[in-house]
Amino acid sequence: MKNFNNCVAVITGAGSGIGQQLTYKLADAGAKIAISDINIESLAKTRIEATQRGATVKATVLDVADQDAFYRYATDVESEFGKVNLVINNAGVALASGPLWTTPIDDFKWLMNINFYGVLYGTKAFLPILEKAEWGHIVNISSIFGIVSIPEQTAYNAAKFAVKGMTDALRQELELADSSVSCTSVHPGGIKTNIARAARLSDNGDADLVDRHKQGVSDFEEKLARTSPAKAAELILKAVEQNKRRLLIGGDAKFVDILQRLFPTYYHKILQLIIGRD
Repeated sequence: MKNFNNCVAVITGAGSGIGQQLTYKLADAGAKIAISDINIESLAKTRIEATQRGATVKATVLDVADQDAFYRYATDVESEFGKVNLVINNAGVALASGPLWTTPIDDFKWLMNINFYGVLYGTKAFLPILEKAEWGHIVNISSIFGIVSIPEQTAYNAAKFAVKGMTDALRQELELADSSVSCTSVHPGGIKTNIARAARLSDNGDADLVDRHKQGVSDFEEKLARTSPAKAAELILKAVEQNKRRLLIGGDAKFVDILQRLFPTYYHKILQLIIGRD
């Protein structure tokens, strides 16, 4: 069992959603926290609230897609706190782009740089620092769409599958090395955040993309987004305490996981029927 009191936790994407709620819960638990986000206003709001809860907080505006900046950030956090115990690579974005053949390569690169390489940089930059501490843990946020694929989300699926594969392999490597560091792959289902509404719209010439995106956001918020960010944060920290290899968040995520296990080549047809149902 990890003790969060007086530990040092690093959270990316802490300006809203799950990252913000993780910050608040760790503040309540007595942790010292380094938070980052690309949005300075939302980051400041999280810092103020966490500080009012009694936490020591370092807040940094960070683009997780910038490798050099991420490595400098890791050095700065270690210099300020002297150690790091917990790293939660939470920052991520969504993309509305249509099918693969209309999705520009530049859109793939933009999303992969944040959703995959941002997680990779956070893992690589902080792993040597974590190994110096009494205990260390890395949490990498994938998605239920890192377990199953859906149409018109090829870039998002690619990134989230990559996060899952990297984290699964890292967990085995750490165990074989008898490391004091462990890691957990997290797969949220529908979480009540603004990620779908804030998705980047691809400039691919698809005249119907805006309308499809609006409908997709409506379907997500009405049919799928059932779990609060606070509940997701609670489950993530519990998974760290229990050293879980993988965490599914939400009944929808658990259902979809079972579905793809039972029907690995047909789950997509069942999902299309469910998602398309009023």
